[in-house]
Amino acid sequence: MSAQSATAMGITTSARAAVRRALLAWYRRTARDLPWRRTRAPYCIWLSEILLQQTRVETVEPYYERFMAALPTVAALAAAPLERVLRLWAGLGYYTRARSLHRAARIIVAEHGGAFPRTAAEWQRLPGIGRYTAGAVASIAYGEPVPAADGNVRRVLARLCNYTAPLNTQAGQDAIWERAEWLLPRQAPGDFNQALMELGARVCTPRRPRCPDCPVQRWCAGLSAGQPEHLPVRRNRRRVPEVEAVAGVLRRRGQILLVRRPPGLLGGMWTLPTAELRVGQSPVRRLRALLHPGLIVGAQRAIVGHQFTHRRLRVHVHACEWPRGVVHPRGNLDRRWVPPAELDAYVLTTLDRKLLRAALD
Repeated sequence: MSAQSATAMGITTSARAAVRRALLAWYRRTARDLPWRRTRAPYCIWLSEILLQQTRVETVEPYYERFMAALPTVAALAAAPLERVLRLWAGLGYYTRARSLHRAARIIVAEHGGAFPRTAAEWQRLPGIGRYTAGAVASIAYGEPVPAADGNVRRVLARLCNYTAPLNTQAGQDAIWERAEWLLPRQAPGDFNQALMELGARVCTPRRPRCPDCPVQRWCAGLSAGQPEHLPVRRNRRRVPEVEAVAGVLRRRGQILLVRRPPGLLGGMWTLPTAELRVGQSPVRRLRALLHPGLIVGAQRAIVGHQFTHRRLRVHVHACEWPRGVVHPRGNLDRRWVPPAELDAYVLTTLDRKLLRAALD
C-alpha cells in the first residue's frame, strides 16, 4: 500500500506498527478473564460468539457455563432436541440465533463428521454465521489473519482513523472493514481482534470514551481532531414502528392456557394466546377471532411494552373465560394447560414472561 493510501486510512504505516504493539501489550496485560478466553477450542469460541451477539458479556457468562455443562461438545448440541436448546437459551432473546446454532451443529456432525471449519470462508457457509462471527472464530481458534469487526471494533476504528462518513451505510461498512483488514497483524490476529473488542467494551465506549486510559490515544486521529465522542457518524434511522397486540389470560381449574407459536418469528416458543391488532381493531374481537366467537373477554389487566430490533410492541393483556361448554380454542393451536408453579419448565421468551407476570399479579 502506498504512503498516500495508508494516510487515507487515517493513520500512517509507521503508526500502524506502533498501534499493533501497544494494543496487544495492553490486552495481554489487562484483558478480562472470561471463560471462553481460556481455550482455543473452536466449539467454545463459536458458542461464545453466538451468545455474545447483541448481548452484554455479564449477561452471557452464566448462559455460556450452562450450555457447556449441558452440551459440552458439538455432537451433544447436534443430538439435543431443539426444545432443550431453546430452554437453555430462554431469556437471552433473539431466538433465531439458538435455532441457527442448533442447525449448524447438525450440519457439522452430519456432513463433516464433527470436524469444524478452519477458515472464515468455510464458517460463513453455516447457518447464522456472518462475516464478523466467521472472522472471530477463525482468527481466535485457528490464527487465520482475518478481521472481526463487531460494533465495538467498528466504533474504535471510526475514531482511531477519524472516519467521518456515515457508518451505517454499505459504503461505510466497506470502508471500516478495509481499515480493520489493513490494521490487522499476521501474527496473533485472534488476540488483536479481541484487543479491539476489549478496547471498545471498556475504554472507547459509545458515550464518554475514557481517552486518557486508552493505550493508543497518541495515534488516534479522532482524538486529535477533537471529536472522538461524535464518532462514528450514523445516518438517521427510520422511526421504529409501534405495533399493537392483545394477549388473553385463560384459567381452568387453577391452570393457565399456553399455546405454541407457529413457525416464524419466535416459532416453537410457548406463549399466552397472542395476536397482533390491525389499526383500529378491537382487542376483544381479535381475541374472539383467535380463540372462540363466544369467548368472554374481561377487563384489561395491563399494557405490556417490549422493544424488538425493528419494532416496539404494546400488548393489551385481558382476563378471559370460555363460554359454557367450550373446552379448547378453535383451530389447530398446539395448546397446554399449565399450573403456574410449572411455568418455569416451558421455553418462554422475555416478552412472554412479562405477559405472565402482568397476568398473575
